[in-house]
Amino acid sequence: MKIRVLGCSGGIGGRSQRTTALLVDHDVLIDAGTGVGDLEFEELLCIDHIFVTHAHLDHIAMIPLLVDTVGDARSMPIVVHGSPETLRILRSHIFNWLVWPDFSSIPDRGNPFLRFQEMRVGETARLGGGRQVTMLPALHTVPAVAYQLAESGRSLVFSGDTAYSDALISAINEIPDLRYLIIETAFPDAQQDLALASRHLCPSLLALFLEKVRAKPEVWITHLKPSRAQTTLQEIADSCGQFEPKALYNGLELVL
Repeated sequence: MKIRVLGCSGGIGGRSQRTTALLVDHDVLIDAGTGVGDLEFEELLCIDHIFVTHAHLDHIAMIPLLVDTVGDARSMPIVVHGSPETLRILRSHIFNWLVWPDFSSIPDRGNPFLRFQEMRVGETARLGGGRQVTMLPALHTVPAVAYQLAESGRSLVFSGDTAYSDALISAINEIPDLRYLIIETAFPDAQQDLALASRHLCPSLLALFLEKVRAKPEVWITHLKPSRAQTTLQEIADSCGQFEPKALYNGLELVL
C-alpha cells in the first residue's frame, strides 16, 4: 500500500498549500481537500472510494467537483465512506440541489454517480489486495473520526482533525504493528486557547498525546496553519523530540 500526500495544509496560499487529501495506491482517497485538484483527469477517473474524517470544507471541498468531473465516464459510482453524522451533513448541506446536485440520484437512484456508505467506529472496510481501512474515534467541533490503514502486518493511523482524545490514544495503543502516525497540530502554543476552543492540537497538547502512545511510529505532522507553521514545528521539536516528528508535505509517499 502506497500513501501519497496530495494536501496537508491547514490553509491555502501557493502551490505548497493544499488542504487535506491522501491518495492510497491509485483508487482510494482519505479526505478530499483541495489537493485532489492537482490530479490529472485519468487519475481522478481511477478513484473508487473516499473515506471522510469529517465534514469541514477543507476536507471535503473536492468531492462535489470530482463526482461532477468523472461521474458520467465511470461504470460504477464513487463510494463515500463516513460516519452516519458526517454523511448526513454532506447530504443535507452539500448534495442538496442548492449548493450542489444530489449525485446519489443522478442519473437515477438505481444507477448513481455517487453512493454513501455508513461506517461506525471500530468497523473495517476491506478493499482489494488485502487492504483494510478501520474507523477510529477522534474529537473535533463536528462529528469526526480517524482512520487506520493496514496491509501485510503494517499500519498507518491518520488522525484527521482532533483535539486531545483518550479514546483515540486507546485505539492507537491497540495496534501492534503501527509504522506511521500522521497527526494534526494546527496552532502554536501561544494560541492554545484557540486550539482548545476549535478542538485542534498545539505542541504542548501533542506532547501529552504522544506521551501516552506506547508504540514508536514515525510521526508526521499535518494541518499546520501556514502563517505559524515554522513556529509550531520548532515547538514540536522542543517538546516531542523523542519522536522526532516531521512535517508532512505534498508529494511525500509512505509505503506499508
